[in-house]
Amino acid sequence: MIDILAPYIPEHAVAPVFELIKIHQVRLKIVNERTTRHGDYRRNADGSHGITVNGSLNKYKFLITLIHEIAHLAAYKKFGHSIKPHGDEWKLTFQQLMLPYIRPEVFPMQILPLLARHFKNPSASSDTDTTLSLALKQFDKPTDNNFIFEIPYGALFRISNGRIFQKGAQRVKRFECTEVATKKVYLFNPNAEVELLPNR
Repeated sequence: MIDILAPYIPEHAVAPVFELIKIHQVRLKIVNERTTRHGDYRRNADGSHGITVNGSLNKYKFLITLIHEIAHLAAYKKFGHSIKPHGDEWKLTFQQLMLPYIRPEVFPMQILPLLARHFKNPSASSDTDTTLSLALKQFDKPTDNNFIFEIPYGALFRISNGRIFQKGAQRVKRFECTEVATKKVYLFNPNAEVELLPNR
């Protein structure tokens, strides 16, 4: 398992993460990219614990996602299954599990203050922390996609499932965008990656 894990996370995190996996008896599966989630945790019918993580994530995002999912397992073990999935018990557990990795041997220096701020009150997805999400995206493989905040007002764009939208006004943190086919309005995070289309 340690050899399988090594290519996906920072070098100095490999041994301690492997220990976490052993302690919690996790069945880790690295999967092809899913657009709806970075990873998930489930308790299997036989009582074992399964975690899947997208193999396409960069090594810093992969580490955060894996610890996020292990935190679900650890919080349920400690506090019971009646807790909210991303409630106070999970947040506390996630903070405690991530703390040993928030150091310069694991993460680039420019990411550390953003992580420290984020983990004062971690959210259900680091993607909702726009500043941290954009900082982490710089380590992704290059693509031809644009971020929502980069494209002009009124521009047409396509998301990964093929649906086409037109960018509208910003409402607090997110952008109102209208689906061309249905005229329904949806809210997009500024750091959502989309394919810019020529206006018709």
